[in-house]
Amino acid sequence: MTTFWIILAIAVAIVVFIISIYNRLVKNRQSVEEGWSGIDVQLKRRSNLIPNLLAAVKGYMSHEKDLLESITKMRSRANEVADKGPAERSKAEGALGAGLMNLFAVMENYPDLKANQNVMDFQSSLQEIEDQIQMSRRYYNGAVRIMNISVETFPSNLVANYFGFRTAEYFEIDDANARQVPKVEF
Repeated sequence: MTTFWIILAIAVAIVVFIISIYNRLVKNRQSVEEGWSGIDVQLKRRSNLIPNLLAAVKGYMSHEKDLLESITKMRSRANEVADKGPAERSKAEGALGAGLMNLFAVMENYPDLKANQNVMDFQSSLQEIEDQIQMSRRYYNGAVRIMNISVETFPSNLVANYFGFRTAEYFEIDDANARQVPKVEF
C-alpha cells in the first residue's frame, strides 16, 4: 500500500511539474505576442506619419521626386507585409528607415525647409516614434529570447514539443545603414 502512495505522489509531482512548465511556456508566448503588438503599433504610427511628412516637404523638393516616390513605395511595401513574420517585416521596415535617413540627409540642403515648423514637428514626432520602435524591439527580442530558451532547454523542451510550442523569430534589421535611427536635426 505504501508503494501505491509513493507512485501516486511521484505521478502527481510529475503532472504538477508539467503543468508549471506548460503555464510558463504560455506566459512566454504571450509576452512575445505582446512585444510584437508593441512593435506593430509603433510601425503603424510611423507609417501614418510618413505621408504627412512627405506632403510637407514635397513643395520644397520637387526635383527630389524620385526619392519621395521611393519612400512612398517602401512605405507601401512595409504596409503589405504588415501581417507577415518578423523576418520579412524587419526587412521592409529596415529599407523604409534607410529611405527616411536619405530623405533627412537631402533635406539638409533646403534652408527654407529646415525652418518650416510643420516639418520640424513631423521630424520630432518621427524621432519619438523611432525611439519607441527601438524600445519595443528590445522588449520583443527579450521576450523572444526567453521563449526560445524555454522551448529549447531540457526538460521544458519535452513539454514544448509535445504541446506544439515553437521558437519565435527575432525582429532584426539586416541593412547596417538602416540600423541607425534617422537623423532628424537641422
